[in-house]
Amino acid sequence: MKPPKATRSSASIPSARSPDRVLEKRSVSLSGHRTSLALEPEFWAVLEEMADDRDLSLAALVGEIDAKRDDANLASALRVAALAWSRSNPA
Repeated sequence: MKPPKATRSSASIPSARSPDRVLEKRSVSLSGHRTSLALEPEFWAVLEEMADDRDLSLAALVGEIDAKRDDANLASALRVAALAWSRSNPA
Protein backbone atom coordinates (compact mmCIF):
# COMPACT_ATOMS: atom_id res chain seq x y z
CA MET A 1 0.00 0.00 0.00
CA LYS A 2 1.37 3.42 -0.98
CA PRO A 3 1.70 6.08 1.75
CA PRO A 4 -0.90 8.85 1.50
CA LYS A 5 0.15 12.13 -0.14
CA ALA A 6 -1.48 15.55 0.16
CA THR A 7 -1.08 18.56 -2.10
CA ARG A 8 -2.46 22.08 -1.88
CA SER A 9 -4.58 23.63 -4.57
CA SER A 10 -4.67 27.33 -5.23
CA ALA A 11 -8.39 27.10 -5.98
CA SER A 12 -10.76 28.53 -3.42
CA ILE A 13 -14.41 27.64 -3.18
CA PRO A 14 -16.87 30.10 -1.61
CA SER A 15 -18.55 28.59 1.43
CA ALA A 16 -22.29 28.15 1.26
CA ARG A 17 -22.60 29.47 4.82
CA SER A 18 -21.09 32.88 4.13
CA PRO A 19 -20.32 34.50 0.81
CA ASP A 20 -17.06 36.00 2.10
CA ARG A 21 -15.70 32.69 3.49
CA VAL A 22 -13.62 30.41 1.32
CA LEU A 23 -12.75 26.76 1.58
CA GLU A 24 -9.23 25.58 0.94
CA LYS A 25 -9.13 22.62 -1.40
CA ARG A 26 -6.40 19.97 -1.09
CA SER A 27 -5.81 16.73 -2.93
CA VAL A 28 -4.97 13.57 -0.99
CA SER A 29 -4.03 10.09 -2.09
CA LEU A 30 -5.76 7.45 0.06
CA SER A 31 -5.02 3.79 -0.62
CA GLY A 32 -3.82 4.71 -4.08
CA HIS A 33 -6.92 6.76 -4.96
CA ARG A 34 -6.80 10.55 -5.35
CA THR A 35 -9.53 12.57 -3.69
CA SER A 36 -10.04 16.29 -3.15
CA LEU A 37 -11.10 17.76 0.16
CA ALA A 38 -12.38 21.26 0.82
CA LEU A 39 -12.21 22.59 4.38
CA GLU A 40 -12.05 25.98 6.01
CA PRO A 41 -8.44 27.16 6.54
CA GLU A 42 -8.94 27.02 10.31
CA PHE A 43 -9.66 23.28 10.15
CA TRP A 44 -6.58 22.66 7.98
CA ALA A 45 -4.50 24.57 10.54
CA VAL A 46 -5.75 22.38 13.41
CA LEU A 47 -5.21 19.21 11.36
CA GLU A 48 -1.63 20.32 10.64
CA GLU A 49 -1.08 20.88 14.39
CA MET A 50 -2.53 17.42 15.09
CA ALA A 51 -0.20 15.85 12.54
CA ASP A 52 2.84 17.71 13.94
CA ASP A 53 1.90 16.71 17.48
CA ARG A 54 1.79 13.05 16.43
CA ASP A 55 4.89 13.23 14.19
CA LEU A 56 2.80 12.39 11.12
CA SER A 57 2.47 13.98 7.74
CA LEU A 58 -0.87 15.63 7.10
CA ALA A 59 -1.61 12.97 4.50
CA ALA A 60 -0.89 10.18 6.98
CA LEU A 61 -3.21 11.78 9.54
CA VAL A 62 -5.97 12.10 6.94
CA GLY A 63 -5.43 8.44 6.06
CA GLU A 64 -5.82 7.40 9.71
CA ILE A 65 -9.01 9.43 10.13
CA ASP A 66 -10.34 8.00 6.86
CA ALA A 67 -9.68 4.43 8.03
CA LYS A 68 -11.51 5.00 11.34
CA ARG A 69 -14.57 6.87 10.10
CA ASP A 70 -17.97 5.24 9.93
CA ASP A 71 -20.47 6.43 7.32
CA ALA A 72 -19.63 10.13 7.66
CA ASN A 73 -18.09 11.80 4.64
CA LEU A 74 -14.38 12.42 4.95
CA ALA A 75 -14.59 16.22 5.21
CA SER A 76 -17.05 15.90 8.11
CA ALA A 77 -14.87 13.29 9.82
CA LEU A 78 -11.87 15.63 9.52
CA ARG A 79 -13.80 18.53 11.01
CA VAL A 80 -14.98 16.39 13.94
CA ALA A 81 -11.45 15.08 14.55
CA ALA A 82 -10.04 18.62 14.47
CA LEU A 83 -12.70 19.87 16.87
CA ALA A 84 -12.17 16.98 19.29
CA TRP A 85 -8.40 17.45 19.23
CA SER A 86 -8.61 21.21 19.77
CA ARG A 87 -10.96 20.71 22.74
CA SER A 88 -8.57 18.23 24.35
CA ASN A 89 -5.50 20.40 23.58
CA PRO A 90 -6.50 23.99 24.45
CA ALA A 91 -3.99 26.71 23.58
